[in-house]
Amino acid sequence: MAFSTPDLLARYRAVGDQLGALPTDAATLRALDDAALLQATTLAASNRRLADLQSALLAGEIARRSTPDLGSAGLAQRSGFRTPQEMVRVSTGSTARDAATEVRVGTLVIEAQSVGSVDERTGEIAGFAVPWLAPVAIAIAERGLSLDAAESIRNGLRDCDGIPVETLTRAAEQLCVEAETIDADRLFRRARQLRDELDQAGIAEREAARRARRSMTLYRQSDGMTRLVWLMDPETATVATDLFDRATSPRRGGPRFVDPDAAAFAAGIADDERSTEQLASDVFLELLRQGANADSSQLLGTGAPVVRLLTAADLATRTGFGYLEGQPDPVSIETIERCACTGGTTEVEFDEHGQPLDLGREQRLYSRRQRVALAARDGGCRADGCDRPPSWTEAHHIRFWHRDKGKTDIADGILLCRHHHLLFHNNGWEIVREGSTYWVIPPADVDPEQKPRLMPSKSAAWLQLQGRAAG
Repeated sequence: MAFSTPDLLARYRAVGDQLGALPTDAATLRALDDAALLQATTLAASNRRLADLQSALLAGEIARRSTPDLGSAGLAQRSGFRTPQEMVRVSTGSTARDAATEVRVGTLVIEAQSVGSVDERTGEIAGFAVPWLAPVAIAIAERGLSLDAAESIRNGLRDCDGIPVETLTRAAEQLCVEAETIDADRLFRRARQLRDELDQAGIAEREAARRARRSMTLYRQSDGMTRLVWLMDPETATVATDLFDRATSPRRGGPRFVDPDAAAFAAGIADDERSTEQLASDVFLELLRQGANADSSQLLGTGAPVVRLLTAADLATRTGFGYLEGQPDPVSIETIERCACTGGTTEVEFDEHGQPLDLGREQRLYSRRQRVALAARDGGCRADGCDRPPSWTEAHHIRFWHRDKGKTDIADGILLCRHHHLLFHNNGWEIVREGSTYWVIPPADVDPEQKPRLMPSKSAAWLQLQGRAAG
C-alpha cells in the first residue's frame, strides 16, 4: 500500500501519540496481576519489533541514498555526515552499534524487496549481495523477526566460504523458524552450531584463529592499581574456569557438599571475610607464587585442573570433532588426540535412547563417574535459558529420593544449578522424562494449564551424537 508523504508522516505521529499515552508510572504497572504483566511485556516487545523494523527501513533508505559512488552528492555527506551510520546515530541519538545494526538490517530488507527491479540510477537489474540472507530479510519484513535475531543469524552463519549458497540458505530458513521460540543469544549459539556442522573442515582453522587471539596485557593505572586483562582461548579458559570455580563457587551458589572435609572447605570459603573477587585474586596470586609445585589441596581442593573433552568423533578414522566441557565452540580431531594423550580418557557409553549407561548405584548420592556422565549428557543446568556450567550444578533426582523412592540412576538424574534445584523442590515443579527427553511441569499457580516445558540439553557433543543417531 502506497502512502502520500503527509499521510505517512501523520501515521508516524499518530503511533507516537498512542505510545506516549501508555503509562510510565510504576504505580499503574504495579497494579497489574502476574498474567497481565507478562502479557503486557509480550505486547510491548512486539511493538518494539515493529518500531525497530521501521527504524531499520528508514536507516536503510538513508544508506541507499548515501552509497559511496554518490560521493559528496549522497544524502549523508551532503548533510554534513561522514557515513550513513553517523547520520542515523546523530539523528536518532542512538549508539554507534545500534545505528550500524539498523543500517545493515534496513539495507538487507530493502535489498530483498528490490531483487529483480531496475536501479533508476544505473539501469541495472538489482540482485542480492548475500543471497543466503534472503530468508532473514523476508522474515524481518513479513514475520516480525527482531533485529537482534537477524544479527544473530547473520553473525552465527558467516565465515562459511566453503559452504554452498543453497545449504546456507536452508540453514538461514531453519534458524528463522527457530527464532520464534528462542531468544537472540541462544539463536546465535544455534547458528554457530549449524555453521560448525556444515563446515567441519573449517573447525580447525577457526580453533587456531581463536587460539591466536589469546593474550595477557598489563595496564598500570594512575591510582596505583594495576589491571590484568587475560583474553583466553577456549582451552585456556577450561583450565582457568575450573580453578576459578573451585576457588569461588561456594560463595556464588555452587554445589553443596555432603562429605565432611569438602563441606568444611566450602564453609571456610563461604565464611571468608574477603569479597569473592578478592578471594579469587588472592588464590590465583598464590598459585603463581608457588608455581608448578604448589600444594593445590591448600588452595582449591585436591587435584590438577580438570579438562574434560566431550566427543562423538571416531579416533580410529580421525573424523569428527569434539567439545571442551563448558565451552560452546568445537575443537578439532588434533586437539582431541592431544588431550587424550596428555590427560587420559574416560569413556561414557550411551544406550539407544541417548542415555548414558547407568553405573548401577543404590546409594543416595550420585558418584563422581555418574556426575561425569550427567555432565556429558546435560552440558550444565537443564532449566531452559539457564547458562550455569556442569561445575555449578547439583544432581537432582527427578523421582524424589525420599518421597517417590527414587533411585540414584543416570536416567532419573538431571543437572540443575542451585537456584533451579531449590526452585523445583520448594515450589512444586515436577520433572518428567521420555527416553532422554525431559520436561518440567510448572505448578498451577505459575501456569494453570501446567503445560510441560522442554528442558533441552546444553551439551553440544551429546546433541551431535543424537543427530548422528537420528540420521
